[in-house]
Order: sequence, then structure tokens, then C-alpha cells
Amino acid sequence: MLTGKGWVYWRAFNPTAEAPGPGMQSQPKYIVAVASGKGGVGKSTVAMNLAHALRHQGLSVGLLDADIYGPSQRRMLGVDPEVGPEQRDEKWLVPISVSGIKAMSMAFLTDEATAMVWRGPMASGALVQMLEQTLWGDLDVLLVDMPPGTGDIQLTLAQKVTLAGAVIVTTPQDIALIDARKGVEMFRKVNVPVLGIIENMATHVCTACGHEEAVFGEGGGDLMARESGVEVLARLPLSMRIRETADAGMSMLAGAPEDSATRGFVEAATAIWDGLNRTQVASGPVITMDDE
Repeated sequence: MLTGKGWVYWRAFNPTAEAPGPGMQSQPKYIVAVASGKGGVGKSTVAMNLAHALRHQGLSVGLLDADIYGPSQRRMLGVDPEVGPEQRDEKWLVPISVSGIKAMSMAFLTDEATAMVWRGPMASGALVQMLEQTLWGDLDVLLVDMPPGTGDIQLTLAQKVTLAGAVIVTTPQDIALIDARKGVEMFRKVNVPVLGIIENMATHVCTACGHEEAVFGEGGGDLMARESGVEVLARLPLSMRIRETADAGMSMLAGAPEDSATRGFVEAATAIWDGLNRTQVASGPVITMDDE
């Protein structure tokens, strides 16, 4: 059971509550999944920084934290633990705005110590309700920070909305690439175009001497991109500054605008937006009737 502040918002996630109606109440121009096959590759940090980089380009951006069991966007976005989403008519949630980004997360509805001990259908139901009962307004891009793996949450999202594309985050390490390939294959099975790969923790640069070393191996992202027929959107370093800004609830654009990693996030965001505008989402047939 949710306790404390989480109980205030429980009605929005009560399966017996009045349904708000099918589908999202407003349709973002593009919905993009930021995914990885394996946890621990920095996907949520990448998703947060991509959201800020897209917003920096003048786009209207939303960020949905779809990791029901391990949400992290409250901390990364710098949202105070006492701040929660406003409710309207006991069924709608108003997203929290951070630097112009509209955000929603299970972390806004519970405290950090609350464990969501839910089976798959309940977690999927919570995702659907956050997606459909949040008043997103008009968005150019809604980024969805996916949990690791290829299970219920991923399939639920693919079934409930038209995903314009997916971005796969991986490290160069062989064990991470194995699961990242599964992520690419999953999205292709549900006809979601893969916009590209972001290779995180590609190299480490020593802050003392400047020596650069590929501690997790090298060339893995390039190899996977060639195999999958997609591009590498960015290669990001294993950087203490990225970790520090994320822990402080700050984007790299705000905390280290001149850093090479910041340029990587901006370049990736630009490539994603360009890719979205090139990608034509398949639509169903149009049936017309005439008098003949």
C-alpha cells in the first residue's frame, strides 16, 4: 500500500476508479522510447539530458519515467521530494514542469523508500494511467525513459501508442551489447523504427593526467550499428561530471555547457529530431465511399 504523500495520489492509480476514456487526451507529435536491454548503462541519465537538449532547441518536450519499479527522474530532474503533481477532477494529473520540460514519474507519486511490489499487469496498468491520465498538452516530443529489458512495460507501450522511434543506449562492453541487440530486435518486431544507438561510457579520460582509456572496450557501438543498419548518434565518456550533475538534479547543459559530453548530448538530440522528421510512421488504409 502507498503511504504518506503517495496515498494522496492513489485514486489516480486505483483500478476501480472511473476510467478517463481511451487513449491519450492530447497526442504528442512524436513519442520516442529511450531504451536499453540491460540496466546500469546510464539510460536514465541519457534520457534526462536528451530532454534538456531537445528543449534547448526550442522544442516542447515531455519526459515520462516508465520505470515503475526503479524510477529515478525525480532525483535527476531536481524535483523536491515534497512536490507532487496537481490533480484535476480526481483523475487527471498535471505534469511537473522542470526548465520547461513536462515530466511524470512514479517517483512523483511515492517517496524514494517505497518499494513497488507489483506483478507485471499492475505495473503495466500504472504506466498506462501515467501515460493517458497526464495532461501533457501539445508536445513536439515525448521521451519515454524505459526500464531495462524486453518485457511487459515495453510491449504495453508499443501497443498503447504509436512510437515514432526508439533510441538504444549501450556501453561498448560485450555483455551490454548482447542485451542491446535484443532491444533493437524487440522494437523491430513491433514495427518501431530504431533511430540510432548512443554509446555511453565509451572512454574514460583521467581528470589528473588526461590519459584516455576505453575501459569497457571499444568499437562495440560501431559494430552493433553496422549489424543493425542504424547510426551511432553519440559516443559519451565515462565522466565524473555527468554523474555529479545527474545526482545534483541538473542537466549537463546547465552544469557544464562547454563539456565535450554536453556537445554529445546536443548532437544526439539534433540527430534524433532530424531522424524523426525523416521517418514516416506507417498509417492504416483510408476507406472512402461514393455513390458509384
